[in-house]
Amino acid sequence: MSNSEDNKPNDTPEVPPAAAAETAPSTDEQVAALAAAVDELRDKFLRAVAETDNVRKRAERDVAEARAYGVANFARDAIGVADNLARALDAIGPEVRASADETLKALLDGVELIRREMRNTLKKHGVRELDPRGEKFDPNFHQAMYEIPDPKAAAGTVVEVVQTGYAIGDRVLRPALVAVAKASDKPSAKQDGAKAPGPGAS
Repeated sequence: MSNSEDNKPNDTPEVPPAAAAETAPSTDEQVAALAAAVDELRDKFLRAVAETDNVRKRAERDVAEARAYGVANFARDAIGVADNLARALDAIGPEVRASADETLKALLDGVELIRREMRNTLKKHGVRELDPRGEKFDPNFHQAMYEIPDPKAAAGTVVEVVQTGYAIGDRVLRPALVAVAKASDKPSAKQDGAKAPGPGAS
């Protein structure tokens, strides 16, 4: 290399030491930046933990619902079979049962056994019967067919069950068909006394 090249001045400006010290971040600034980065990472970590926990709870809920309601469609079909068995037994009156021969008695006993076993199987899988006689009418589980005046029952009370309902957990498979007591149109004795004039009235 020639001397002329060695003597060529350097184009890079020299930064005075004082100016370099001013441009470099101070220790406090570095600590603040690190603290901000730590806070950001902590926030991301907490969000990830929360999201993971939500996913776990959602999966557990889905599994629980699948376990509880997985037989719902099958139960609806089985309810129809149980109804038909009950109708078959109800069609045989007491007189026919009393005079039935051994063959018919064995047949009736077999149908009754199947019906009982089916009810037990449904109950085993969380299916419960809705027979709300004497209970307050609940539109979530009952379907009113008609109203009956009944002085012994409070208005809105189920006094007859036309068809038994079924539910699994808090889901209705079939609402109970019911008759509901309606309020009496007859005024009470207290109201009659309030309207009737007293003995001294002119």
